[in-house]
Parts: sequence; C-alpha cells; structure tokens
Amino acid sequence: MRIDAHQHFWAYDPKEYGWISDEMPQLKQDRLPDDLAPLLSAARFDGCIAVQARQHLEETDFLLSLAADHPFIKGVVGWMDLQSDDLETTLEEYKGQNALKGIRHIVQDEPDDAFLIRPAFIRGVQLLGQQGYTYDILVFEKHLPVVVDFLERCPDQPFVLDHLGKPVIQGAPSAVWIDHIRAIAEHPNVYCKLSGLVTEADWHSWKAKDFLPYLDHVFEAFGPDRLMIGSDWPVCLLAANDYGQVIDVVRDYLNQLDEEAKAAILGNTAAQFYNLRVCLNF
Repeated sequence: MRIDAHQHFWAYDPKEYGWISDEMPQLKQDRLPDDLAPLLSAARFDGCIAVQARQHLEETDFLLSLAADHPFIKGVVGWMDLQSDDLETTLEEYKGQNALKGIRHIVQDEPDDAFLIRPAFIRGVQLLGQQGYTYDILVFEKHLPVVVDFLERCPDQPFVLDHLGKPVIQGAPSAVWIDHIRAIAEHPNVYCKLSGLVTEADWHSWKAKDFLPYLDHVFEAFGPDRLMIGSDWPVCLLAANDYGQVIDVVRDYLNQLDEEAKAAILGNTAAQFYNLRVCLNF
C-alpha cells in the first residue's frame, strides 16, 4: 500500500485562510479531492492522509465529510482545542468517526515559542493518546529544543514530526537542527514525515541535491521504519511545478534502499502509524 501521508484540502475563502497571502496565488483557489485523485493515481499512490489547515472543529468535520465521500482519503488529521476543559467531551463526540486518526495544532504560528509545554496543552495531548489518537508536530527549526522537552513529558503518545521539523534549507543543515533531530529520534514513539522540503528552500531556485544532507540526517536518525513520504500538496505548489516533482525528490533518494525500506517509507509506515486498517473507507 502506498500512501501520501500529508496533504490538504480546502474550498478557498480569504477569511478562512488568512495565512494564504498575496504572494501565494497558486493557493487562492479550491483544492479538493477531485483535483488530487488523478495526481495520486499518476504517482501510483493508493490513498492519502488529509491534514487540517484551519483551527476550528468545522475543519475536522469538513475533512471527515470528504473522507466519507472519497475512499482514497484513508485518514484525517483534524483539529481540536487541546487546551479546552471540554476536550474529553469533544473526543467522545468523535469516537465513532473511524477516519479520524489524529490531531494537529499549528504551533509554528503561536507567539509563545514554548506553547508546546503549556500544562493545559500537554494535558490535552496526553488525553489524545489515551483515546488512541496520534499527534502531528508542526514547528519551525527554532522550536526544536522545546519539542525535545515536550516529548519527555508525553512518553507514550504516538507523534510524527511534520516536514523534518522545518529546517532552514540554505546550504548545509545547522548544528541546532542536526542535534535536535537526533535527540527527537531517540524517542521511539516519534516518527517523521519526508514532506515540506521545497517550501523551506528557495522557492524559485532549489535543486534536488539541496535536500540530500537533510535526508541523510533523518534517515540516519530515524531509520526507514519511522519515516513516511508526504507531498504537502497543494502548499508544495508554491515552490514546485507540479505534484510529481515534489514526490520525485524523495522517491529518487529512495533508489539506494532495498525494497522493504522503500515500501515502508512509501506507505507501510503511514498505514501502521495511523492505523489505517481501522477505517470504514479502507
């Protein structure tokens, strides 16, 4: 099974997607399942994981409704207010939604760089694990020291680090990124998505070779059994000509690996992490 472990859908509305600026005309249009389906097919993927792009429960409901109508959407990473006193009630309300696999908060946009280790947030993340949900970590490179602290407070929660922790891709990887990726990977409950690379590089002049040292380091740290490929479509279109160009950055790198390792990264790890077999659409 081959799975694109990270992409997004939206019916574009400038009020709902204020983060889409005038410098992002590629994103100022609807991006829906019928747009992605032929791209997945051409890249020989069997399905995808739809990840939240707005921070309210309507986003979770929107993605779940798309998953109900499109069987290739194998799972949803939605949003909930993890600091809410009513979180347990909210989790109970979604208990029958088998397509809901995990939750994400856009921590990178929080003004508090230590947001992850707020006691109320940690309590919410711990509740996720008790209910069988994963959590996607979305941060910038500068937040990685806090991520290490965060992980130590949630030792049993299944985590996946989105976009390699968003390194600043300008030449060689920084010592801060290298050291903290190693520290993060020491936690066996943490996985990593090979996604979001092109948008962390120069949008107009990146080359595939720019990403090699970053891929080398995450492969050394995590190993193929804790890595999963993701396109970050349609956000990737800010820096790529098309879906296939982004997927090929990782797929070409995988040519040096054996078939078992390739199969893990191209889908088997995502299927295991997100428990895709427990899904009405699968």
